[in-house]
Amino acid sequence: MLIISGLGNIGREYEKTVHNAGFTAIDNLADKLNVRFDKKGCSALYTVTYINGEKTVLAKPQTYMNLSGISLRELKNKFGAKNEELLVIYDDIDLPLGSIRLREKGSAGTHNGMRNIVFELSSENIKRIRIGAGKPCVESLKNYVLSPLKGEEGELFLKGCITASEAAFEYIENRDFEKLMQKYNKKSR
Repeated sequence: MLIISGLGNIGREYEKTVHNAGFTAIDNLADKLNVRFDKKGCSALYTVTYINGEKTVLAKPQTYMNLSGISLRELKNKFGAKNEELLVIYDDIDLPLGSIRLREKGSAGTHNGMRNIVFELSSENIKRIRIGAGKPCVESLKNYVLSPLKGEEGELFLKGCITASEAAFEYIENRDFEKLMQKYNKKSR
């Protein structure tokens, strides 16, 4: 059993924003797996597929970012998953633009969506792939994460989303998160 959730905000106005990196990555992963988000429930759009005989759920919470944990808790309960069987993909302003970083567990840091997940699941034991959004030099962090990146910055950010989906795909295939951390975290330095 594996549940992979990409975090983002619902609505067209947020589609290409920094905060929707998780949605961008999970959409790319769904394309790689040739699946579509064809189910609604658990406060999410999701799909269920079997890969190498294992049930795999891809999900996009529909709660808005800061309440993402509600959806993850509902999905976890519906499918009888353990925290160790969850993988969350999201943006992180504390990482260089376009880089990715994998972690097996830890605090939520500055990310409100991840904070809500840690709260709702009562655990920091949740695997994650963070996509670097870069440390913005702007007055309003909220405006930055809710705005699309353009030009070279946009291309670099999109490349990070694609790399995150590739890492998630590899995890589905081999289930060796430690090895993936060594591979991808080394590349990000």
